Amino acid sequence: MSFELMETTVAQVHAAMKAGELTCRQLVEMYLARIEAYDQKGPAINSVITVNPKALEEADACDAYLKEHGEFNGPLHGIPVMLKDNCNTTDMPTTAGSVALKGWVPPTDAFVTKRIRESGATILAKTNLHEFAIWGESVSSILGQAVNPYDPTRTPGGSSGGTGATIASNIGIIGIGTDTINSIRSPSSANSLVGIRPTIGLVSRAGIVPYSLTQDTAGPICRTVEDAVRCLDVIAGYDPDDDETAWCVGKVPATYMNALKVDGMRGKRIGVLESLFGKEEVNKSTNEVVYNALKVFEENGATLVPVKDNIDQPYLTTETSVHLDDFKEHLDSYLNTLPPEWPIHSMAEILDAGLFHENSEGNMRDAMKLGVGTPRYLEKMYNKIGVKTHIMKIMADLELDAMVYPHQQQLVCKIGGSQQQRNGVLCSSCGLPSIAVPAGFAPSEDAPIGVPVGMEIIGRPWSEELLIEIAYSFEQHSHFRKPPVSAPAL
Repeated sequence: MSFELMETTVAQVHAAMKAGELTCRQLVEMYLARIEAYDQKGPAINSVITVNPKALEEADACDAYLKEHGEFNGPLHGIPVMLKDNCNTTDMPTTAGSVALKGWVPPTDAFVTKRIRESGATILAKTNLHEFAIWGESVSSILGQAVNPYDPTRTPGGSSGGTGATIASNIGIIGIGTDTINSIRSPSSANSLVGIRPTIGLVSRAGIVPYSLTQDTAGPICRTVEDAVRCLDVIAGYDPDDDETAWCVGKVPATYMNALKVDGMRGKRIGVLESLFGKEEVNKSTNEVVYNALKVFEENGATLVPVKDNIDQPYLTTETSVHLDDFKEHLDSYLNTLPPEWPIHSMAEILDAGLFHENSEGNMRDAMKLGVGTPRYLEKMYNKIGVKTHIMKIMADLELDAMVYPHQQQLVCKIGGSQQQRNGVLCSSCGLPSIAVPAGFAPSEDAPIGVPVGMEIIGRPWSEELLIEIAYSFEQHSHFRKPPVSAPAL
């Protein structure tokens, strides 16, 4: 068989299937072999919570459909998906990384799960995450610490680190993450991947274990912009079970694929948000990578515009983000839907029973002291409006199409540490769209090819098509993505 699995894409898989060189079963078998070789062995990325026990059966059904009908059963026919384990699945447990939900099988699929299934894709596995998605190191009480395949001493970012580590290691093709503060873009940055945080309201959160419904969204984590866009096409759209998606009506194109333009950078004005570049020695290697990546814009017809305004990352985290304020009430709203016989129905009960990883306890106990509707909460919500308007005015005054900066001002943290100076809060607190793209690698003693560094491309609400144009063109002219050497072809 001439099909090459490593770094393959949806388009390449479908071409091989049409040519009779590959079946869905063969594809799934290859990825199952890689889970066996690399999740608990080899680099031991510890990123798969549950393998779909019916994955091969579903693959056979796809093959039978193609044989009978002579066409694919959907736009993601037979494509293996790695689904973050806070998305409800009726045929596998949904743990949100917590032992408190061990064995819980929801009665209905999440909206994104349903859309993935309807597209013809196969959910290959549910992936590790930071417990209840509450922070950025991807350590859970259900599975433990996920590991960065580029540097075994580092985390894979988070909270969607299990998705990031598997997709980077060529386990699966499409990944699904969720993002409340940084959590799609952080593992994308840390694993040389593309991650899309859509405008709030573009993708439904129904059936996803909530962290902060003020800021939560779901989105793709993939090896290429094109595959991320194929996924976005499938999961975007109105859902009556998520009121916020009413805002997307009339704003979702028939397909985002038309935005994949090789010359999409040409003529664009790109703001460089200088205040989100670190100024200390620890930031030096990241800055060097991103400043080198910025040359790609100028070399391909874009204009870089310095943005001098002080958009302060610590201020955004403490004064605009309501993630912890929302957490108890919004998580409890999910836990309260569990059957009466289930032993846990609130975060307070989780804490009282000790059903948590020690890494999560501090944030959970802090959240217990907070709540929605307080004067402090309303102050943060008011501050969000001011920051969002400030960003829009910057873009209007400077006639910008997008702005860029490093997702993280310093390299993704070591295992046992905590993430520092992540910039994702700007978009998450303001509900703005963002695409993280690989910008290169920074040298580190435990990373054979370096530690991945990601760059964010952000824009106005509902500007996904424009951001995709820029991100795709940047990718096609840079090709910074490299797979980790720790998970080679089998």
